[in-house]
Amino acid sequence: MRPTPLPRRRLLRRAAVGAAAVAFPALWLGARAAAPAARIATPAQTEGPFYPLQLPADSDADLLANGARRYTRGQAVELSGRVIDLEGRPLKGGRIEIWQCDQDGRYHHPGDGGRADPAFQGYGQAALGADGGYRFRTLRPAAYSGRTPHIHVKVRLGRRELLTTQLYVDGDPGNARDFLWRRLNDAERAALTVPFRPAAGGLQAAFEIVVAA
Repeated sequence: MRPTPLPRRRLLRRAAVGAAAVAFPALWLGARAAAPAARIATPAQTEGPFYPLQLPADSDADLLANGARRYTRGQAVELSGRVIDLEGRPLKGGRIEIWQCDQDGRYHHPGDGGRADPAFQGYGQAALGADGGYRFRTLRPAAYSGRTPHIHVKVRLGRRELLTTQLYVDGDPGNARDFLWRRLNDAERAALTVPFRPAAGGLQAAFEIVVAA
């Protein structure tokens, strides 16, 4: 006895259900593939011995102007970027600090002999904008004995210190000889080493920082 054929409407319904069952996993897997990659916190590095014992009277975001003095040696650089958390949200209310040596490799610190050029501020700080943004005017970092050029960076939120690290110049020949830079893996080097590109009035560098806030 031959089976009774199913009505056309029921056949169409079964076909639609089967197609959905096949398509749903593919759509779900596609959505997973399109999800943004998890952010990795910017690697921490040592503070070093020359963080200021006392903050200078002029501690603004322009390190090339120390009071009425102007520092004209080396290459001026505009350093800018954003500080965000692991979810990509700007660090509102945060503060960023940088410090570095002058063109002769001297820090404003008694442990370094106190011989830094008084025209170079050497340290600066800035409040982060609503978008987590910051901007400094400073010197392309200079090398000194045993270290490749670098800028020290610290991020705070209120009384909490979220990150202390160091920023390096992409392509600088001293990097490969630097004991701290060599300890970094490839991903960490990529996070801390940025290009210093020619721009009007000097150089510019962009450094995005990711913190676990």
